[in-house]
Order: sequence, then C-alpha cells, then structure tokens
Amino acid sequence: MELMDLSGLKKRAVRLLRAGAMLLAVVWGLTAAADSPRRALFGDLHVHTRYSFDAYIFNVRATPDDAYRYAKGEPLRHAYGYPIRLRGGPLDFYAVTDHATYLGVLNAFGDADHPLSKTPLAADLISSDPAVYGPAFQKMANTLVTGEEVEGADHDDVRADTWARIIEAAERHNQPGVFTTFVGYEYTSNDPYNLHRNVIFRGAGAPELPFAATDSLNPEDLWRWMDKQRDAGNEALAIPHNPNWSNGIMFQRTKFDGSPLDAAYARLRMRNEPLVEITQVKGTSDTHPLLSPNDEWADHELFADVAGAFLGRNGATQVKIQLDGSYARKALMTGLEFQAEQNFNPYRFGFIGSSDTHNAGGPYEEEFYYAKTGVNDGVAARRGSVPADGMSWVEYEDVPDARKAPAYLADWSASGLAGVWTSANTRDEIYAAFRRRETFATSGTRIRLRMWAGYGLQGTDLQTPEALYDKAVPMGGDLQPGKKPVQIAAQAVRDPQSAWLQRLQVVKGWVENGTAQEKVYDMACSDGLAVDPKTQRCPDNGAVVDVKTCDLDPAHGDVELSAVWTDPDFNADQLAFYYVRVLENPTCRWSTWDALRAGIEPMPGKEQTLQERAWTSPVWYAPVR
Repeated sequence: MELMDLSGLKKRAVRLLRAGAMLLAVVWGLTAAADSPRRALFGDLHVHTRYSFDAYIFNVRATPDDAYRYAKGEPLRHAYGYPIRLRGGPLDFYAVTDHATYLGVLNAFGDADHPLSKTPLAADLISSDPAVYGPAFQKMANTLVTGEEVEGADHDDVRADTWARIIEAAERHNQPGVFTTFVGYEYTSNDPYNLHRNVIFRGAGAPELPFAATDSLNPEDLWRWMDKQRDAGNEALAIPHNPNWSNGIMFQRTKFDGSPLDAAYARLRMRNEPLVEITQVKGTSDTHPLLSPNDEWADHELFADVAGAFLGRNGATQVKIQLDGSYARKALMTGLEFQAEQNFNPYRFGFIGSSDTHNAGGPYEEEFYYAKTGVNDGVAARRGSVPADGMSWVEYEDVPDARKAPAYLADWSASGLAGVWTSANTRDEIYAAFRRRETFATSGTRIRLRMWAGYGLQGTDLQTPEALYDKAVPMGGDLQPGKKPVQIAAQAVRDPQSAWLQRLQVVKGWVENGTAQEKVYDMACSDGLAVDPKTQRCPDNGAVVDVKTCDLDPAHGDVELSAVWTDPDFNADQLAFYYVRVLENPTCRWSTWDALRAGIEPMPGKEQTLQERAWTSPVWYAPVR
C-alpha cells in the first residue's frame, strides 16, 4: 500500500508540473510575436544517464536533473571524479533519452535500500569483478538482439517509476523562452544490427511505459505504436541514429520482414521519422568515400572499426560490411530511385547531430573531449590516445592487445549537435521545426547554417534573410517545378569558439536513366577566392594548424560565407535533392589535444587534424508528371 501511495503522489506531482509548464507556455505564447525572426538554436537529443543499464555499468551516476543542469552551463561530475562543463555556453534544448529496455533496473539493483538489490542477478551486475559482471551484463545486452528479457530483470514497475522520474525532471527544467527540455527515450533494437531510434515527445504527454525492444524488434511496430500514441494525444517523432553501424539495414530496400517496400510503408515511416541523426560520438553517417568517391571530404570521422564491432555476433568470425543502406546521402538517393520507379519515397528526412553521451553531458568540443562511456574511456590512457604507464608509442606497440585500450575508442568523435531555425525557444516551436525539417547538424561546433531553394534569387540580400521565406523554400521543404534552373541561397556564420570558415558547398543528388547520381559543388570560398568553373572547387586557402600547439590559423578563413548558387547542370525533368555543407579550417582532433597535454607525439596512424562542419537538411525538387 505504501508503494501505491508513493506512486499516486508521483502521478499527482507530474500532473501539477505539466499544468505549470502549459501555463508558462501560454504566457510565453502571448508575449512572443508570431512573426518573430527565426534564429538558430542548438541542442542535444541523445543523452543517457544512470537510468540506462549500460551507463550504470560504466559507473555513471548522474541523473536527468544533472544532465539538464549541464546543458544549462553548470558543471557535472564525471564518473572519474573530475568536473566537466561546456566551454561554449549553455545549450538551448536538451533531451534525456535513456534506454527503454531495463529502464532504471540497474539503478534499482545498485540501491541498497531497494528490494531488488538483494537478488542474485543484482549481486552479479553490481560486482566489481569484470569476470562476474561482464557475462551478466552481456546477457542483458543480448536482449537488444533477441527481444527476450533476462529473468530477474523484467520489472515493469521499476521501469514505470523511472519513466515518471524522467518526465518529472524534464518538467522541472523546462523554461519556455530560455531553455527547452523534451521528454524522450531510446528504442534499441539490434536485429540483427543497429536499428536504434530516439523517440522525442512534443510535450509532457507520454504513455505510462515507453515502447521497447522487448515489445518488438521491428521498427515498423514502433511506428504503429507511435500512431496510436498520436491518436491518444501523445505526439512524438523517432530519430534513427548511427545508420553507419547498421550494416545496411537502416535504409534497406525491403521491409523488416524482407517484403518489398510500398507507398503505405513510406507514409508510415515518414509520418514518424522526419529526421535522421547523421553525426555523433560513434562516427559520421553522411557518406563514405566508397559511396562518394568524388567527394574529397567524405571521410570525416568515420567509425573505421565498425567491422570489428560486428565480429563474433551470433558466432560469426567474419562479416562483410554493407555500406549501401548505412549512410544518409545514399539513402536520399535510394529514395529518389523509388520515387522515380514507383512514385513513393521512404527516405525524405532532415538532418540533426547529437552526442549519444552516456555521461549525461555531451563531449562536443575537441579540446575538452572526455569520451562517452564513463570509466571505460574517461581518461586518455583508457581511450588509447596516450600510451598507458608512461610508455612511448614504440613500447606500447609491443604490449599485448589485452592490455591496450580497445582500438575502436580512438575512432570515436567529439560530436555532435542538433540545430534548428525557429522563432522561439519553446517546445511547440522547436518541435514544429523538427516536423518541417528546418534543422541542421554540426560536428560539435556551433556554426549557424541555413539554406533556401528557389528561382530568381539573384541579388538577394543574405544579411536580411527573413525575406527569403516569401520567395523560396527553406531546408526541409519541397520546391515546386519551374522553368529556370534551381538556385540555392545559403549562409554560414562561424562559431566564435572555433576555427574560421573555409568553404560553403552544395551536395546534389538526382536520378538519371533510372539511377541516382551525386555531385558536390563549392558555392562560396573564403579569403576572397573564387570557385573554379571547371572543377567547381575553391582553391586551397592555405589554412594550417600547428599540431605541436593546436593554435588556430588567424590569417585565413572567413567569419561568414554566403552566396546564391545556380545549378549549372539543372534538368527540369529530373528528380533531385540539394543540401548545403560548410567546412571550417583545419583544427586539432581530440586525440591530438590529449597527446599535447601529455607532452608526447600524437597517436600513430590516426588523423591529427580534422575540419569541423555542418550540414543542412535537404530540399527536394520534383518535375511535373
């Protein structure tokens, strides 16, 4: 009876918090003009706390409240004991997205006052001996592959209580007009590879329990559940993450059961998944050099050891990695092919970035990278960027692999952020931007990037871009066919905490003779340089970075790049999409920063620098049929 009373109190508290949030939203709505100029807001929609079973194993004890305080600029205690804090200032919005599977169960196992802490499974999982907790944890992780819960860990009462706590925390920290929180969670199907999604609710309305991999491993069932939630007043969208880890199944050409895609599938998917996360700690999912061989910048922060991550699954000793179906640009092209052949497109999505941090706070800044998984990689020696025990790299080479940091940790990235263009920092306005796909992704820096597509845009004043909404389509939209070539207007403004901008580019995909093609065009160059009309490339602006100091090059690059670009290869009869990418000058990668602080040479065989970037969502063009 006491537990039931506590549950009732929690539910009443949630209702009061929701009512307060709605009142604040109404007040804000009365004071914010409907025609306010849209501005760039930055956030993270992929954050784990102690309530995720894997984060708890990594010794992370931060709560959702801690996560929101971090996003608002306050310090957070890392699992290793040191403070972490955003150097670039507070974020504008944030969502805690703990795993729905076993939500809060490990936390209950580790709570000495909770009855579950006395169970044999809890003793194994909370053990300090890897030989004991490792196999127990693996059994729980296997649930994501099999959909079958481990006996003794299937506690829906704990999950429901934890879910209520997560909602309460989101309500406590939501400040309309100042800082926005979203109620969310992660759906984690791994059948047979990564099919994970983050589910983000528009408001405080949410079901009693989130839909998990134990309910179904089929994402199509998740979408149908979301449709039912929408009918019940709980509006939500799902955001796939790490398609680069999916071995081709995130954007495959068949349904989950292997049957052909159809128009009903496309409507179901696009109704529920208007966005895709294309950059995060576990690598970039824009494109791959083998898919885009003519894109010189296609190799940004790839997760090179993804093949190794698949080895041993289901007893396999070798896995052939499927790139087609694993990257967003190729999926956009596949969608055009379906549209050309069958008049439906299952892959019409916008872009965001996020972190997938399991530390409650994202590691967005290369200089201050503290990795992803608590005590696993929270210091340089544990992530392989500095040899352990004061060894040289030559000495470290001879150390047995069992004593080295796992190789894949060096491939992880200080990334990324979600950007939106919206007129107010509120749930409704930001969520509306998600829905209309007026979003962009960054690799961690706060570049402000936007684009429009239209006709007759020459002479547009990009210093007053709001006027473009009256005569062009913003990113995420559909461009009606016209008689003149498509024009793209774009503007990028530098993050003052990062490097200067080097080049602004258009990525185009189109269908020709039934097959999708792609091409990258430079549209604006820094330092007064001009695009070569033959190569469609800017000359190198000469920017360099000294890896012995990591000092930025102040002599090259621009604060802002903007231009109106006319498609030189436009064909009014071809389906097409366009999106914009901006590149910064080279800067030091996080692994180079680690080595610099340790006073040693950077990690051999690893890129020492990178070019931070941002991507807009696409605009689609369709001819008259």
